[in-house]
Amino acid sequence: MVISEAKAEGSTTAAPSSGRRIVSRAKSSSGFKLYATGKRKTSVARVWLTPGDGTIKVNRRAFEDYFPLEPRRLAVLKPLELTNQRSALNVNATVRGGGPTGQAEAIRHGIAKALLELDPEVRPTLKREGLIRRDARIKERKKYGQRAARARFQFSKR
Repeated sequence: MVISEAKAEGSTTAAPSSGRRIVSRAKSSSGFKLYATGKRKTSVARVWLTPGDGTIKVNRRAFEDYFPLEPRRLAVLKPLELTNQRSALNVNATVRGGGPTGQAEAIRHGIAKALLELDPEVRPTLKREGLIRRDARIKERKKYGQRAARARFQFSKR
């Protein structure tokens, strides 16, 4: 569903095109706000992209403070680097659940989905890197009568 909100008019029109929202404000000609949801393991990230200088905030904290390790920062920046939008877009993300790696990859997934709404021409680039599809691998549940998901209790013949 695409939602277009004009501040001057205060009207909302909806047209069914995809499951993601684009919120555009008529205040400035290039002022847009893109929203997408990214998921990985048990982490869910809500990502907003706005035009700006490349500032990234995660849960209202600076990007470098939230992800102190370089591999997680690189994972988040990958879709922006591939599409050459690193210094053109501000990213504001709220993420819940999971650990640091799952959260970083959920934000990466959300950024990639929002970039698709901004420019559908980047789809082949993002798809080649595997950034569009949600990674569905999650922890397998423990089964009753077993020690873990697949590990059994030690067998005793007598």
